[in-house]
Amino acid sequence: MKTYQADKIRNVALVGHSGSGKTTLTEAILYATGVTKRQGRVDDGNTVSDFSKEEINRKVSISTTSIPVEWNNVKFNILDTPGYFDFVGETYGALRASEGAILVVDASSGIEVGTEKAWALLEKHKRPRFIFINKMDKENVKFDKLIDDLKAKFGNKIFPFALPIGEAEKFKGFVNVRDEVAYKYTDGVREEIDLFEEEKEAIAEIRESMMEIVAESDDELLEKFFAEEEFTTEEIARGISTQVANGELVPVFIGSAEKNIGMDYLLSVIERYIPSPADVGSVVGTSNGEEVERKMDVNEPFSAIVFKTIADPFVGKLSLFKVLSGKLTKDMEVYNPNKDKTEKLGGLFVLRGKNQIEVNEIVAGDIGATSKLQVTQTGETLCIKSNPIMYEKLSYPQPTLFFAVEPKAKGDEEKIGSSLQKLAEEDPTFTLVRNTETKQLLIGGQGNMQLAVITEKLKNNYGVDMVLSTPKVAYRETIKGRAEVQGRHKKQSGGAGQYGDVHIRFEPSTEEFEFAEEVFGGAVPRNYFPAVEKGLQESLEHGILAGYPVVNIKATLFDGSYHPVDSNEMAFKIAASLAFKKGMEAANPILLEPIVRVEVNIPEDYMGDIMGDINKRRGRILGMEQQEDGSQLVIAEVPHAEMFEYAIDLRSMTQARGSFTMEFVRYEEVPAEIAQKVIEEAKAEKE
Repeated sequence: MKTYQADKIRNVALVGHSGSGKTTLTEAILYATGVTKRQGRVDDGNTVSDFSKEEINRKVSISTTSIPVEWNNVKFNILDTPGYFDFVGETYGALRASEGAILVVDASSGIEVGTEKAWALLEKHKRPRFIFINKMDKENVKFDKLIDDLKAKFGNKIFPFALPIGEAEKFKGFVNVRDEVAYKYTDGVREEIDLFEEEKEAIAEIRESMMEIVAESDDELLEKFFAEEEFTTEEIARGISTQVANGELVPVFIGSAEKNIGMDYLLSVIERYIPSPADVGSVVGTSNGEEVERKMDVNEPFSAIVFKTIADPFVGKLSLFKVLSGKLTKDMEVYNPNKDKTEKLGGLFVLRGKNQIEVNEIVAGDIGATSKLQVTQTGETLCIKSNPIMYEKLSYPQPTLFFAVEPKAKGDEEKIGSSLQKLAEEDPTFTLVRNTETKQLLIGGQGNMQLAVITEKLKNNYGVDMVLSTPKVAYRETIKGRAEVQGRHKKQSGGAGQYGDVHIRFEPSTEEFEFAEEVFGGAVPRNYFPAVEKGLQESLEHGILAGYPVVNIKATLFDGSYHPVDSNEMAFKIAASLAFKKGMEAANPILLEPIVRVEVNIPEDYMGDIMGDINKRRGRILGMEQQEDGSQLVIAEVPHAEMFEYAIDLRSMTQARGSFTMEFVRYEEVPAEIAQKVIEEAKAEKE
């Protein structure tokens, strides 16, 4: 594959609801550009884009795939992203590497949740975009209604640039509104046909509004518009490109990926309306704490950002990057400023699906890949050490669904840990944590589909089987009352004996643990105080109710006795632990549970359901806040024990429109009937 300069490159992400046909569209583009001789089908499991075992089995995209194609002396890097919400992290990476996006909509299904979510992401990342309405050959497609729905949902910046010719099975092409021509497709080949009178009337009205938007792109064009002068084709194209880049205009194009209708035209509009890396001009990073600007130009010092990592057990680690300035050649040594380490490249290539195409260089604006980077992770910068720069890392959504992990086979613990670590490098929205309290290994992600895929990958790629279960709650124990108790340890059985005797007062405290002494007249010698404190501290690890750590307790040593020969530190340590057990029993012990602050973002229609559900989870609503986009933020405090599967439940309650974040705030007393159950379960587990 030859080297293309930045002005001849188009990096475009395909986004949209799962099943809208993004992968089929990618396959149609591969076929239309002559890369493949036969168009792959998702149902047949033979697509270039979805190649992993998990994707073929599930018939859905799980990770972003880079598909470079050449057409009309332009290189198109098509980034096919998953539409399923659990894999949203993949879309974040693709948007980081692209200058524009195509929002793919299924003509027969209309606006779906994934369409709304993809639009929201494009708005957040301020990406120029257009909409491609796919599957125009399906039954029950109502084009005019769909355009009205898109305008109602996303605003009047939505503009149909193509009108269909024929419906359902008879869909054969479209009218090009901008150029006032009609095209018919036969076996993927386009030919121009005459316009009908009603088609001319339909486009005249749309063109009038289109010219207004074109005029607003430039002062000269505005003057020309008011003087009622005609725009040239070049002026129209320039005005549209400016308004698309500004986000003021979102053109709508149509076609059928499966029947190869509109694919060549789609490439021409990507070239025309999606900005090239050269159009973006420059990027901003930091060097030694100072802000630095780099031109997206081949003559600048080299810098790139890694936007995706693939953990392949056979090939090794692959890193996909976008060059933001300068160029990268295969013999260069690169520097990672995030880790302050230099890296050697394991070859230089472009990826097309799983196929590696070797290249000699990757220049500013283009996307490439390398293998075997030792320390570099997704989101990090690569540059040259003599001229360093660091770009802002991507912030990904935090995991909201956690499961505890155990190996199916004994002895696989270590293998599970290292294999999951590799998968966590591949997916920044997936996390692996060891809970030191409950001694469980936890995996966290965006939803159950993502974690099911992780489980499958672990088995398919690393030969390890694991079992998922609900994590244990990190309960605590404390006391509500006050008690004075004696702890006495006496042991005499030949040789040196052991003797320690303490009187300790236990009471609640705001501190995690307080130790004080009020001993008079040397009843307990001062040199044994540290042993008493240590005995108590060790006892805090396991409470008497269910064996959970004890907190918020004050212990005051106020009396005791000792033996001049038999007393020693060990004896006083044991005496303190005996006193602790008695003191806990006598001072009204209770169980505490972690409380989390939950912020749930939902469309207003779901308010009643969400608030009712939070109440059922023993939660307290703290407030509601209207958001700029019209959604509502519900703020509540809920026991953590009630929240483990909230990610799944919220998704089903809101048709996946809701999202939430959660953070620990404090511990509170567990209601008696629930506490009883927890204590019984803990005792049963010990037995």
